[in-house]
Amino acid sequence: MTIFDVLTLMGGLCLFLFGMNVMGQALERRAGSSLQYLLGKLTTNKAAGLFTGMGVTSVIQSSSATTVMVVGFVNSGLMTLKQAINVIMGANIGTTVTAWILSLGGIEGDALFLQLLKPMSFTPVLALIGIIFYMFCKSGKKNDTGMILLGFAVLMYGMDIMTGSVAGLADVPQFRQLFIMFSNPILGVLAGAILTAMIQSSSASVGILQALAATGQVTYGAAIPIIMGQNIGTCITAILSSFGTNKNAKRAALVHLSFNVIGTIVWLTVFSIVKYTAAPVLFTEAASLSGIAVAHSAFNIACTILLLPMSSLLEKLVYKLVPETESPDELSELDERFLAAPSVALERCHALAADMGRCAAAAVTEAIGCLTDYSDEGVRAVREREEKTDHYEDVIGSYLVKLSSAQLSAAESSEAAKLLKLIGDFERIADHGMNIAESAEELHSKKLSLSRSAVRELSEISGAVTEILGLACKAFVDNDLEAARDTEPLEQVIDILRDKLRSSHISRLQQGECSIEGGFVWSDLLTDLERTSDHCSNIAACVLDAADMDLHRSIREMRSDRAFYKLRYDIYAEKYLEKETADK
Repeated sequence: MTIFDVLTLMGGLCLFLFGMNVMGQALERRAGSSLQYLLGKLTTNKAAGLFTGMGVTSVIQSSSATTVMVVGFVNSGLMTLKQAINVIMGANIGTTVTAWILSLGGIEGDALFLQLLKPMSFTPVLALIGIIFYMFCKSGKKNDTGMILLGFAVLMYGMDIMTGSVAGLADVPQFRQLFIMFSNPILGVLAGAILTAMIQSSSASVGILQALAATGQVTYGAAIPIIMGQNIGTCITAILSSFGTNKNAKRAALVHLSFNVIGTIVWLTVFSIVKYTAAPVLFTEAASLSGIAVAHSAFNIACTILLLPMSSLLEKLVYKLVPETESPDELSELDERFLAAPSVALERCHALAADMGRCAAAAVTEAIGCLTDYSDEGVRAVREREEKTDHYEDVIGSYLVKLSSAQLSAAESSEAAKLLKLIGDFERIADHGMNIAESAEELHSKKLSLSRSAVRELSEISGAVTEILGLACKAFVDNDLEAARDTEPLEQVIDILRDKLRSSHISRLQQGECSIEGGFVWSDLLTDLERTSDHCSNIAACVLDAADMDLHRSIREMRSDRAFYKLRYDIYAEKYLEKETADK
């Protein structure tokens, strides 16, 4: 083997790892909604968790990525440790798909059908389709599909280059001696663990082993312990990701490590007993690419069969390793581990923004309550909600900025932009709630009172604002387009109601029914209530037009003379405007 063969091997390895990384990331983006669906189906049922782990890992081709996400879910309180154990076990089985794909390169035979099954026969076609999708299609999904095909093509070319560059090792005595040394099960496990820990991918290290097996010098007796060690080495990613997390997330990472270490110890013991007592001929035979894929799958399935019934014991073990303390766990609102999975990250941002919206709406309704039933506790509660929405805006906004630097699909980029806009509206709604509470505080501290007609009018506009808050929250949280369309007609009614109430207030001032000082407070209240409805209108328009964020176009369309708009406007006008006139 010359220096040029070594350089070729390095180049092939780089292409292989690059192709696997590109393909995995594109698969993750392309299957974003499916990933959310699978993760949303998690239950305490062992089978459901197991198949969820298998499904997600089969999609993204990386048990390490799945386990890192699991650590993030546990750290955020979205998944219990019991659920995480089952998912991690499933992920170990799902990761074996890559070895089966790579084993296609070992197909032998001169028949046309067998030749077509070889990756190097159909990979150029996939590369051609991939480059067309990537360069000439504007759709984000087609771009991702192109990246998947291109990543697979680069991966397979890298595998072919590695296989060709190591072919000369078949005649090198030192290489043969190296794998004779690895026939020692413990050394084989150590070699597999170290290699996998270095490249942080068991799928990639199995691929490298398959490339070396093409020399015919790798026996099953040497390959099986290496495969066992690879399962231990892949745990390094989850262990590193657990640094800085809460205790339960650390336990989830330790479950991954404990599962693979215990499984390796048990089955390595069985392997060694069989090897040194029965000495089966299979262990001395040269391993094939498909044989390594079989061994990889068989080992992971065997570990799962062994430990799945004892998952509760694994849970007890990690609780011993990471014991409970008096201080409770702090849950991460938006875990940065989700940045590697934009669809999951956006789902978490949406959930937190929904909490923010409900908190902002509650701040306004509680502040309105303080106007008629004042209490210091009520004002304090409104202030706490306003501070909470400020915190939400900082957390979600910073997280979305980080997420935007990742490679997002068009739909994900649109969703991120929508959320950035909406959290600003929610924060301003809470600010108006605080302003209303401060107005109530001013009325109470200065012993000011509103006239009966002013109290009646306040009840009318407050009811309309409370209703529009409910519609806006429902439109965003449930993506309810009907509620979004109902928002604008009601906002127009509130605008007209505000103008009428201002005119009524001027009349009362002229007649001496209201004080000037109380009038300033009244004017501030009308402004805050009307501006709250404006932000609700923005939220509804954003929901209706999330694709391009053209809020002014959506508002114009909602205000046009369509039958729907006129019907809803008439209903709200009769409910608030005509009722207010009748009361007078």
